[in-house]
Amino acid sequence: MEKNKEDPKRTRFNSFSAINEKEVDDISIEFFYKPHTITLLLISIAAVVYFAFVRDTEDVEKNIWSGLLCCCFCFLIISILAFPNGPFTRPHPAVWRIVFGMSVLYLLGCLFLLFQNTETVHNILYWIDPTLKNFKNDMDKEYGVNCSQITAEKIWSHVDVFALGHFVGWMFKAILIRHMGILWGTSIMWEITELAFAHLLPNFIECWWDALILDVLICNGLGIWCGLKICSVLEMREYKWESIKDIHSTTGKIKRAFLQFTPESWTSVRWLDPKCSYMRIFAFAELVLFWQISELNTFFLKHVFDMPTSHYLVSARLILVGAFVAPSVRQFYSYVTDTTCKRVGTQCWVYGCIMVTESLICIKHGQELFRQTHAINIVIWLVIQLIISVLFVVGYAWYHNNNSQKVTMVDGTKRKIN
Repeated sequence: MEKNKEDPKRTRFNSFSAINEKEVDDISIEFFYKPHTITLLLISIAAVVYFAFVRDTEDVEKNIWSGLLCCCFCFLIISILAFPNGPFTRPHPAVWRIVFGMSVLYLLGCLFLLFQNTETVHNILYWIDPTLKNFKNDMDKEYGVNCSQITAEKIWSHVDVFALGHFVGWMFKAILIRHMGILWGTSIMWEITELAFAHLLPNFIECWWDALILDVLICNGLGIWCGLKICSVLEMREYKWESIKDIHSTTGKIKRAFLQFTPESWTSVRWLDPKCSYMRIFAFAELVLFWQISELNTFFLKHVFDMPTSHYLVSARLILVGAFVAPSVRQFYSYVTDTTCKRVGTQCWVYGCIMVTESLICIKHGQELFRQTHAINIVIWLVIQLIISVLFVVGYAWYHNNNSQKVTMVDGTKRKIN
């Protein structure tokens, strides 16, 4: 009897569903995975009624704040009910639906700001935090001053909370990307990005030892190394989940509850393989470029709108972007490596819109700043961007393929040969 061939359309659908609407394979406590739409509706209505009728409505500003928060609250509730899970299911799919809902809200907020004039945007920010009126960019700490005077005290003064941020940020990127070539290419490319845009952003002016030693080698390098070490540990771990109902000891149940916040499984990524096409290499160069643009948006937004680096709005944006990027990178990886996946994931699509919209906001509201742009710097930056991205990604893949140890059977035993 002839075997039934798998429908290619069905295969493509399954490939896309795996990254856009992943199902939960192991359900320990069924209560948390059953629909409770009526209960959620009643709780939401009760909360809205309480805050709408009990609170004092004399203060107009507080009313506007409360109305906006209520709109966001209802939208996130709808996100739990209607939006896709994305590629992750831990600790719960509802968490990633909320993340997706927050990304849509953030995109809508960026689109709203895009259609306002600069004065209106400043007034909105002053309404959120009146202390921003008293801050100007020239009050920020300067780094590229007296670079020839290298002392232990001066070096230690540069080891601040932002150095810790560099380390944590690159460790997070390493866990997401899991490719040495892409990570080092992005790290070195960022320092070149700072040089290319230093004439627009004064805080990009750094001493050579700050950029090369403190940033690239120590903060970024240690972050990449630690992140990849975490990846190797998680990759070697055996993922065999036991239902919490089958665990009888209290300690075991508590341990299983904490393990719910760890990955369900760990995929060993392979961005490049020996038969990959030039289009995939180009896609990875795009990934490095998009990462640079996303990082640039952080600095341009706070510079255009006069916000201190330590402001909570800047920190909140970084945390949100980190949450948006995690599923986006996974969806982008599947799209460029899985030939049966013909559509990019929804979260990746939304984040692409966010990145472009933020760039447009910077350009529109920072026209005076961008009039000072040296076009030759940008052209050279793009060319170097492409060259370094391709060299690091392809070079690392070639090195890995030629120096990895092969396993062969000799006299019934496994032997490793170079």
